[in-house]
Formats: sequence, structure tokens, C-alpha cells
Amino acid sequence: MNRDAQSNWFIRARLKTRQLLLLATMDEEGNVRRAAEVIGMAQPAASKLLKDLEDMLGVSLFDRTPQGMRPTVYGEVMIRHARMVLSDLSHAYDEISSLRAGLAGEVRIGTIAVAGASIVARAVARIKRDYPRLRVSIQVETSNLLLPLLAQGELDIMIGRVLEGQAPVRHGRNYGLNHGLKYEPLGREPLCLVVRPGHPLLARDDLSLAALCGEPWILHPSGSVLRHRIDMLFASLGLAPPLNVVNTGSLPVIASLLEQSDMLAVLPTEIARQYEGYGVMQILPLVLCCELDNFGIITRFSQLPSPAATLVLDVLREIGLDASGLDAQGLASG
Repeated sequence: MNRDAQSNWFIRARLKTRQLLLLATMDEEGNVRRAAEVIGMAQPAASKLLKDLEDMLGVSLFDRTPQGMRPTVYGEVMIRHARMVLSDLSHAYDEISSLRAGLAGEVRIGTIAVAGASIVARAVARIKRDYPRLRVSIQVETSNLLLPLLAQGELDIMIGRVLEGQAPVRHGRNYGLNHGLKYEPLGREPLCLVVRPGHPLLARDDLSLAALCGEPWILHPSGSVLRHRIDMLFASLGLAPPLNVVNTGSLPVIASLLEQSDMLAVLPTEIARQYEGYGVMQILPLVLCCELDNFGIITRFSQLPSPAATLVLDVLREIGLDASGLDAQGLASG
């Protein structure tokens, strides 16, 4: 069978949307009868839809167990893709409804905190100024939580970093990731130390990490990328990491703890500068010789961006390159 014939098997098999809906619902319900009830069809009809699909593929999609029906490895593949197709169809309907109502569509963005507070915020502010009817939703999480949402079609654009085990494969200026995703480098993330305004350490001119080990610290939780970088920095200098530590990655909690104590914290410099501008904290004049991995734009190869998403991507690239110092040559050689 040639490649075109393989890629169009679903056309020849007349794959039905209700079969995709049944797959996704059975994964949630674990039972044909309950799944049929949820999607409003008779159980015999649902069983026939499932059998027809299994006959098309020549594999069993579910194992029948005393606890219910559990997807096989083949079923897990089909369920994942079924959810993506259903999400795309739902998004298409929303986009058409928005256009009929005279709006400019909707774009769903997932972002890590540093990009959300800087590049994404500036990009969205510019877009809303020029296109007030374009609807934008922003979800802030860590990269490991955002990647599955993007892969499943719950997000249109993600701003984050490539995680360990998902090393990019170069394709021109884009980078192919696992699960059909692509990556474009967008910004660097240097780190700095921050304290409350008026902190005694701000008056010292002999600051060093060795001298600060005994101070009370606020650090991101163990296992996080930022905490790993800091632990490695101390180890590279032959220093034991601080013992007097509060573990949190919440910016509001960090800002409040700094305000009410003499603790010091490690933050991405971009976020620290913004909070410093608000008068909430100050950056210590001590250079940390470490930074987080570059973050970038991550999208799905299989999803053609809507006009609204294309607009957002263009503005993100422009603002991101200006902010990071990366240019076209940097992207090509990066």
C-alpha cells in the first residue's frame, strides 16, 4: 500500500465522527452502555460502531475486563488522536461562530511564567489594541503540564521550553519535537537574586554566594528546573546549598515573603525587573553565572494556524526576538 493510500484509509473506511466521540467517551466511562448513554445512542449501535472500527483497523481497541473495558495500546493511540480531531472540530465551530458574530476568532495560549509576564503580555496587549474583538485566553503552567494540552489540541500556541528527553530535531528554522510538535527558540532566561527594598544586603559591597549560604532563602521546589540550576551553581563553587529554605514557585507568595522578612529569592531576571519596577523587590548586585534553558514557541505540525493564531505568532516572534537579542542569524545557527 502506497503512502497516499495509507494516509487516506479513513476516507475509504468512511470513519464517522460518532466513532471518535465513542472512543473518547468510552475511555472516560470504561463501559459501552454508559458511553452510549452519554452520547445519546443505543448500546447495540455503539457496539456496532466500535466493532466496525476494530474491523477496519484489524486490531482490538479495548480489552474486556471485570472492571470494565480498558484501551489496548492500539486503543490508546486511537483515543489520543480522536481527542485531537474532536478538539479541532470544536475549535473550528467556535472560530466560524466568532466570525459570523463579527469577531476575529479565539487563540488559546499556554505559557511558562517568565514568558507570560513579559513577551506574552506585551504581545497580547499590542494585539488587543489593534484587534479588540479577538478573544485570547492565557494559561500559565510549567512546560511539562502545557505540552500534553498542546498535543491534545487544548492549546493553539505554547510558550515554554524543551524538556529532557524531547531534544529538538532541526528542520530549517523550526525544530521538530516528539508527538508532532515543532519548536522555535524565542528567549533566554538569566537568573538573579532579589530581596525586599531596604534589605541590609543592599548596602554591602562584598556580596558572594559563599557569604549568603547562611541567609534564609526562598527557592523553587526540588525537582524543578530552576532549583536544579541553583543547586548545580552551588556545587560548581564547592558550596553546600542553603539549609534555611522555603520551597515555593508561587510569585505572589515569594513577593509576600520578601516583603515580610529578610529572605532572599532566585527569580528569572525579566520577572524580577518587573516586580522591582512595582517597588515590591530589588535585585542584588551579584551576578549569578547560570540561566535557564531557552524557551520558545511550540506548536503542532498537524494544525494549520487560524488567521488569528497566525497574527499572534507573528507578534510573539517580533517581540520575543527584540527582547532576547536573538536574530534571524541566531535562529538559523541556534
